[in-house]
Amino acid sequence: MRIKRNLSLMLAGVLAVFSLTGCGRLKYDMDYRSVSGISSFQVTVNEKADMAKPFAADICVVDGDVMDDEAIDMAGAEAAALFDLSGKNVIYSKNAHERLYPASLTKVMTALVALKNSSPDQMLTATDAVRITESGAQVINLKPGDTMTLDQALHILLMYSANDVANLIAENVGGSVDHFVEMMNDEAKLIGATNTHFVNPHGLTNEDHYTTAYDLYLIFNEAAKYDIFNEIIQMSSYQTTYTLANGKTKEVSYNTTNRFVKNDVQAPANINVIGGKTGTTNAAGHCLILLSRDSSGSPYISVILRAETNDYLYQKMVELLGQID
Repeated sequence: MRIKRNLSLMLAGVLAVFSLTGCGRLKYDMDYRSVSGISSFQVTVNEKADMAKPFAADICVVDGDVMDDEAIDMAGAEAAALFDLSGKNVIYSKNAHERLYPASLTKVMTALVALKNSSPDQMLTATDAVRITESGAQVINLKPGDTMTLDQALHILLMYSANDVANLIAENVGGSVDHFVEMMNDEAKLIGATNTHFVNPHGLTNEDHYTTAYDLYLIFNEAAKYDIFNEIIQMSSYQTTYTLANGKTKEVSYNTTNRFVKNDVQAPANINVIGGKTGTTNAAGHCLILLSRDSSGSPYISVILRAETNDYLYQKMVELLGQID
């Protein structure tokens, strides 16, 4: 009885840390450290052995490199990973937690935050925020006063990777580009992407703008829960008409930047690449994240960051997908 009483006192001390609310199932509010690389917890709360659901219960977790004895040579890329979503397994991992420039893979988070906080039919109006001055940056040359729906903007953002459209979305959904970026960082923390920090919604290089292969998996996995996101990343081309500031309309057509979706590159036998997002800058190198399915329909997310050339990127992505059993 003394032992049981002592254990009860210890348990009461542990529970004092938490705020318990709700009815039926208990809720536990715990300290969350945004600098933590991996977040997961499990706490026994009473004699019925109720437990808080671990944060990582429904996702893949990796804390180091994962390679078999016949692992592919990824010397020409800084980081890479392959995640089995059904089995919650990490099939391959190289430098999955290394902070790197994401280039336009940033736009996956831009799309996620926009879809979570707005509706596809929201009308967006361009301001001076759409002016992108960086040489060589991908744009559609939006001008202040031009308008289009969020649905149109998301298609152009994810397929053509237009940087001015990223700012268009950010300002209209967030009230300002800066506030939208705060929303992006808040969302990153919410889904456990704790090695990520954004300073813009498009991914043009900034030394304080970084993420990891693992965090990109978390972000992409969350975005893939939206039907419109999945629909867009599968499209090879897109035609639409938006309204210019002078009231006239402009008809445009854009092709995807994804060479798998364009059928320029073929996936291994029995692997179907659904779609994904590309990204390229001098600092970030060549980057790609994909959603694929095997012959039984099981989903996988694969990502390669900072590949030395575009051809190398796709060659190694084919080999990475070949690791799927």
